[in-house]
Amino acid sequence: MTSSAQLGVAPSLSQIDPSEWNALAGDQPFVRHEFLSALHETGCAAPETGWTPYYLVLRRAGQLVGGVPLYLKAHSRGEYVFDYAWADAFERHGLRYYPKLLTSIPFTPVSGPRLLAGNAADRLTLARGLIELAQGLKVSSLHVLFPTDDDLAALHEAGYMVREGIQFHWCNADYANLDVFLAALNHDKRKKIRQDRKKVQAAGIHYRWLRGAQIDAQSLSFFYRCYEQTYFAHGNAPYLSAEFFERLHRELNDSMVLIVALRGAEPIAAALNMLGGQTLYGRYWGALDFVPGLHFETCYLQSIDYCIQHGLTRFEGGAQGEHKMARGLLPTPTWSAHWISDARFSAAIEDYLQRETQAIDGYLDELETHTPFRRVM
Repeated sequence: MTSSAQLGVAPSLSQIDPSEWNALAGDQPFVRHEFLSALHETGCAAPETGWTPYYLVLRRAGQLVGGVPLYLKAHSRGEYVFDYAWADAFERHGLRYYPKLLTSIPFTPVSGPRLLAGNAADRLTLARGLIELAQGLKVSSLHVLFPTDDDLAALHEAGYMVREGIQFHWCNADYANLDVFLAALNHDKRKKIRQDRKKVQAAGIHYRWLRGAQIDAQSLSFFYRCYEQTYFAHGNAPYLSAEFFERLHRELNDSMVLIVALRGAEPIAAALNMLGGQTLYGRYWGALDFVPGLHFETCYLQSIDYCIQHGLTRFEGGAQGEHKMARGLLPTPTWSAHWISDARFSAAIEDYLQRETQAIDGYLDELETHTPFRRVM
């Protein structure tokens, strides 16, 4: 770090100028000041829910040149990179795993910038600064979830351990329309999709696509009713509140794409995607009634169709789920980076991660032999 650069901690995002932060955040909506502030100020990711903001900032001549969304965490919920076994090992040895430090977007398993900076040197400064902060706070560990490749290079150089994961993403091969995309799939996958689509159509389901200002208060309220009911049906309360989505609609509405399924004139399901750059991110869904094939049609096929018709290059369908391959989403590596304060546990976890990576790489190789696309002879 040069003598003119200074690291500091901002316990509230309100202390950071939105325009300066967004200049570093890029075009992904989840890292923007508006999205993160909505999470914090509506109480969804707040100290009361186990997410205490602890933003690391880098300033040079008074100007913000680097930042990290950072939290002191009292649990591991809402992260999607599972470290419960690590926490259990600490507890069994009479050590505290929580609190820990976490660099992530709460409740959002989407890869994106985590070390927000304009160059590699500043990203490395942030990566090292995180470790210094963790040491000063005497926490058990520090975790950076779903970083970009640029971030990963800095984290690796700073000495973090790297963990590999898998998601399933769709890429647009310049398809002229959805039928051309379906024609690229192999016979069995194409047949199954068309059968499922016929079931949805036979139930009288049709769709509306709404973006930004087209999403009115009634549509947003209906979406939240679906989202909330789907959580309750699985015995859980939703992470995110209606107030959070209302605030997103006021401040980031051009990044919101709502897909509404209707039976006749009555809406019965909805999927809310987020748009950033040339990527559509499948994020939130819910339904008031069960119709065979409704989930995949609403969340995946309609989103893919939207991408094709609007010239988007990528659709990310969320965490986990090799069943998504049947809809043309392909396995894609994701990453996380970890620093463990106790050298004994660090060595054990590093050994575990090396073996886990070998297993994941083998799993990726196996998945690639089951491509849903037609093989060109």
